[in-house]
Amino acid sequence: MTLTTPEELATRLTTGLLSFPVTHFDDELAFDEPRYREHLAWQAGAGIAGLFAAGGTGEGFSLTPAEIDTVVRTAVDEVGDRVPVVAPATGGTVQAAAQARTAQDAGAAGILLLPPYLTEASQAGLIAHVDAVCGATDLGVIVYSRANAVFDDVTVAELAERNPNLVGLKDGVGDIERMTRTYAKVGDRLIYIGGLPTAETFALPLLQLGVSTYSSALYNFLPEFALRFYAAVRAQDRPAVYGMLRDFVIPYLDIRDRSRGYAVSIIKAGLTAVGRHGGRVRPPLTDLDESERNALAALIDKVG
Repeated sequence: MTLTTPEELATRLTTGLLSFPVTHFDDELAFDEPRYREHLAWQAGAGIAGLFAAGGTGEGFSLTPAEIDTVVRTAVDEVGDRVPVVAPATGGTVQAAAQARTAQDAGAAGILLLPPYLTEASQAGLIAHVDAVCGATDLGVIVYSRANAVFDDVTVAELAERNPNLVGLKDGVGDIERMTRTYAKVGDRLIYIGGLPTAETFALPLLQLGVSTYSSALYNFLPEFALRFYAAVRAQDRPAVYGMLRDFVIPYLDIRDRSRGYAVSIIKAGLTAVGRHGGRVRPPLTDLDESERNALAALIDKVG
């Protein structure tokens, strides 16, 4: 498969909505490749600009490095000729750099560099971490600013100058001043992706800060609704956006917020509710209970 250049990746990802497909497990919580392939084929056919394999919604944090490689290779094989597949780089610097090299070998179109596991780090430490991963691959790299890896504007600017293949910043913080400072300093050198849980909630205000696209978990089970919402955001159609927030997104958030970790569990429950079998989540996440699944199914019925 021809290598996707960093410039090609950045251009492609800004053409539309992005999503993180769930990773399917069987009854023993092992990777269920047939169901995952079926899901990817459906996702790729609905009009998405990029799919992030084994990311947060894909429970990448619960997968072994070997499983991540298998999931990424499966995604590339199934839909890589139609949609850019972005692979994760996770954990400490050595592991993340190794995963970036493996993802390039697998034919991925780019890398999403997730926060390191557990360890807090200084801005200088984060610079060294990103430098190492960018230096390990020819692919375009997107850094995910969240949790124990929150990048300030000075750091982002330095990283963009040092690493030509750093193409994007995914924001999982929602700090308006931080994003304003970053966009003012770095401008269009990078692409900016919304990465807060249930990104639709923040999509319209973040558009004004240069965040031109976002990753939609809802796309997993309501692709038409998710695309309609994205189109309304890009058109800055406030009545349409707030109508969909009131009718679906905010009641959905009320269910999601009943327990920690439901941001992933509710997506798999949504897939099952629309007849596509999302299956279970791996521990330490927990699945929705029966009353919550019923409430979600009733809510989905309202939006078709």
